[in-house]
Amino acid sequence: MRSIDDSRKEYLRELSRRSSESRAYEPHQLTGLEIANILEDWEHKSLYIKLAKKHGESEMLRLAKTVAENKEVRNKGAYFMKILKNQNLKKKDDKNSYYSK
Repeated sequence: MRSIDDSRKEYLRELSRRSSESRAYEPHQLTGLEIANILEDWEHKSLYIKLAKKHGESEMLRLAKTVAENKEVRNKGAYFMKILKNQNLKKKDDKNSYYSK
């Protein structure tokens, strides 16, 4: 029979192992984590998950890969957000011009 101390140590090792694994239950969660990896910006992974859910996974991945390929960009996350903001403003302008006709 194992001692309580051994069981506790085994349990803590198991918790430590589980905490290091990533769990993505929805496609947008996995996409957000992939974007964080592409942009090398793990601090903002929850933001990328939210954006992938809102704007669509394929568009966000395409944009992240485009930003990552640009060798002149120092802060990939900030540049990604700037491009995304400009695209959203352009889409809003296109919608407004359509309805104003």
